Amino acid sequence: MDSLRGQLLVSSPKILDPHFRRTVVLIAEHTEEGAMGFVLNRPAAVTVGDAVPDLAWLADEGDHVHMGGPVAAQSVIVLAEFDDPRLAAMVVTGDLGFIPAEPEDADALAAATRRKRVFAGHAGWGPGQLEAEMDEDSWIVVAAVPDDVFSNDPDGVWRDVLRRAGGDHMLMTTLPMDPSLD
Repeated sequence: MDSLRGQLLVSSPKILDPHFRRTVVLIAEHTEEGAMGFVLNRPAAVTVGDAVPDLAWLADEGDHVHMGGPVAAQSVIVLAEFDDPRLAAMVVTGDLGFIPAEPEDADALAAATRRKRVFAGHAGWGPGQLEAEMDEDSWIVVAAVPDDVFSNDPDGVWRDVLRRAGGDHMLMTTLPMDPSLD
């Protein structure tokens, strides 16, 4: 399988795990050793100012931390759009990348980024695990656009990305969360 780095994985109705049900995951890394990504549509109740005040120089204190996934949930990572992607600790796709953990010049870095999103934890797959889930049709691959990462409508991201995928995927957007209740 080709690398899915920089792509979105949209959970299919087959996924019942509450960590991933109706989620959109941005894949940040995908190699033979596994994959890592961030759930885009799970904002936490806590704000950046309350949870990680040390990031006040970068993110608005009132912004919500997003639950990136169940792996290393106490770790924080920041994705940002960079004016110059060479300033990123690692580029995911285009001008989207990770803020360095210990920037040399925090003010210059803050000024060189546009939108930012703080994530607690991440999603992770071991060798062959994501490929097996793909074979089971658990995920739908859709090209990422920056607005997906920084959407202010977490409930609508899953639906919007599926609509953009088109075809039969659009029908999934009409399914209730629990089809057995209808």
